[in-house]
Amino acid sequence: MNYLIRGAILAAVLYLGLLGFMLGMMYRPPAEFAAAVSYIPDIVKFGIVPFPRLWNQARGGNLRIGDLSPDFDLPALDKQSRVRLSSFRGQRPVVLVFGSYT
Repeated sequence: MNYLIRGAILAAVLYLGLLGFMLGMMYRPPAEFAAAVSYIPDIVKFGIVPFPRLWNQARGGNLRIGDLSPDFDLPALDKQSRVRLSSFRGQRPVVLVFGSYT
């Protein structure tokens, strides 16, 4: 019976360590996170670990409905100029699209 209890405790410690590792890596910059978790099998990331809950905790931010969007500055499509979100404030609605049209 002692082996069963020790095994359960060891499994719990290893699981909590995995959760701590995953959560800690989610707070890192995206490139570092991707490099670290690329070696972990998908069944572990999405089957054993509550990935969406950890991700929302780490990357959820603190914006609320009605808050102004954070300002950002990005290169324009022509690569010659830059676009700043705050330059459109008060002029017209801005729609941000993340992804691809293809």
